[in-house]
Amino acid sequence: MPLPRFVTSTEMKVDQLPWGPHDWLCRPDIVDAEKLLLVRVHMPPGKAHEFHRHPEMEEIIYILEGTAEQWVDHEKKILKAGEMAHIPMDVVHGTYNAGTDTLRFLAILSPAKFTGPALIDMSQEEPWCSMRGEG
Repeated sequence: MPLPRFVTSTEMKVDQLPWGPHDWLCRPDIVDAEKLLLVRVHMPPGKAHEFHRHPEMEEIIYILEGTAEQWVDHEKKILKAGEMAHIPMDVVHGTYNAGTDTLRFLAILSPAKFTGPALIDMSQEEPWCSMRGEG
C-alpha cells in the first residue's frame, strides 16, 4: 500500500523524548520522503535538547511559539515566533527553552535517509559542557 501524501493527526507519529513530545509529520515511514524530515517539538519550560550534532544532516529550526535560546556552534541567539536558525551538517548546536511557556518549533532536517547515527550527543564534552556557564 502506498504511503499517504497528506498527514493528519491520524498518520502523525508521536515520540516522547526527554526534551519533550515530538510530532513526526514527515519521515520515510510516514510519507514517501527521501530528502526531508519534519518534526514539531513541544519543549516544556526548563527543558532543552542539549548540545549535539547531526553528522549527515543539515537542519532548520523554526520557532512557532515561545522563546528559544538557540546555539549554533559557539554563537547564541534568542529566537521568538517566526524566527529560525540554520544548522549546517555536522555542526554542534543546542536548543534551550528560555521562557516560562512551552516552546514549540518545527525542525526540518535533510536528508531523510542516511547511513550513520541521526545524532551524536556533545553535551558532556568540552567546550560544550561549559558553554552556557553551567559546567
